[in-house]
Amino acid sequence: MHRLSTRKRFPVLHRPISDLSPSPIPIFTAIKEYRLWRDQAFETKKTVGFVPTMGALHDGHLSLVNRSLAENELTVVSIFVNPAQFAPHEDLETYPRTLPHDLALLSTLQYRPVSPVSSSRTPSAVFLPSVKDMYPSGITQDVSQQKGTFVEVKGYGDQMEGRSRPNFFRGVATIVTKLFNIIQPTNAYFGQKDIQQALLLRRLVGDLHFSHPTAHSLHIIPTMRDPVDGLALSSRNAYLTPAERQLAPAFYVALQGAARVWAAGASKQEAIHHASEQLEAAKERGKKHGVQIQVDYFEMNDAETFDTLDNEHVQRPDGGAPVILSGAVWFGRTRLIDNIVLGNLGDIITK
Repeated sequence: MHRLSTRKRFPVLHRPISDLSPSPIPIFTAIKEYRLWRDQAFETKKTVGFVPTMGALHDGHLSLVNRSLAENELTVVSIFVNPAQFAPHEDLETYPRTLPHDLALLSTLQYRPVSPVSSSRTPSAVFLPSVKDMYPSGITQDVSQQKGTFVEVKGYGDQMEGRSRPNFFRGVATIVTKLFNIIQPTNAYFGQKDIQQALLLRRLVGDLHFSHPTAHSLHIIPTMRDPVDGLALSSRNAYLTPAERQLAPAFYVALQGAARVWAAGASKQEAIHHASEQLEAAKERGKKHGVQIQVDYFEMNDAETFDTLDNEHVQRPDGGAPVILSGAVWFGRTRLIDNIVLGNLGDIITK
C-alpha cells in the first residue's frame, strides 16, 4: 500500500503564538475572542469572506484570499491541520507546517478598490484554533475509536477521492461545519483542485440550510497552475524530488488529452484509456530517472450526483450536464490529484 510521502519532515509548530514574530494581521486562537470580533462585523453590516486552509500557503491559496478581498469588506483565513481527514497511515505528522511563512505571505496581500472613496483591503484576521478547541471530545485518526459529533454527507463521499481515501470526506465535512459555525462567513472560497470537496460542501450547506454561507455563496475558484508547465499548485508538491517534479506535469497533460478526445466524440472508456496511455509514456520516462509513477485512478463523474458515468457515455452535442474528469497519480511516494470540469459549467466554477 502506498503511503503519503514521509520523505521530508516539516517543523511541527507547538510553540505559543506569542513566540511568533509580530503580525500586522490580528490573530485569533480562541473561539470566544473571534466571535466577539465577528459580532462587531454583524453590527456594522460588513461582509466577511472566508478562506479555510491547512497552511503551507502557496499562490493557489493566495488567489482565493485575493478573490475574497475583492468581494468582501473583511476577509478571514483559517489555518488548521485537521486530524480527522488523515487516515492512520497518512501524512498528518509530516504535513508541511510553515506558519511564520504563511503569516508573512498573507501580510503582503492588498486589494485596492476601483472607487476612490474606498480604502484598500488587507486580510482582516487569521483564525488559528487548537485541536482541543476544535475537537473537545478528543480526536484520533482511528475512526472506530472516535467519540463526539461528526458530519457525513451520505452518497457523496465514496466516489472519486472517497474510494481511495475512506472517511476523508467525513473529516472534511466535520471540520468545515465547525469552521462555518465559528466564522459565520458571508462568502467562502475553495479551489477547483479539490472539486469533490467543494461540491460536497456546497451540498452540505444547502441540505442543512446554512445561512453563513449559503450554497450560492460558496465559491469554487479555478485551479491555479504553474505558468510554465501547468502543474496544479499544491502544498504536497513540496514533497516531490527534482526528478519527480519534472515528470509531474504529465498528469495534467493526460487529463487535457482525455478532455480533447471526449470533446471530439469519444466515449468515457476511450477518454480514460487515452489518459492512461499518456501516463504510460511518462512511466517509461520516469524509469530512466529512477522515478516510479503509478496511476491511482482516472474517472468521470456527474458533477451533480457524483455518479460514475457508464463506459459508453458520450458528450451530448450541446455539451450536456457538467462532468468531472478527475484523477490521482503517485509520483514516487507523493500522491497528486487534479481535475477538469467538462461540458456546461453552469454555476459550478466561479470565473
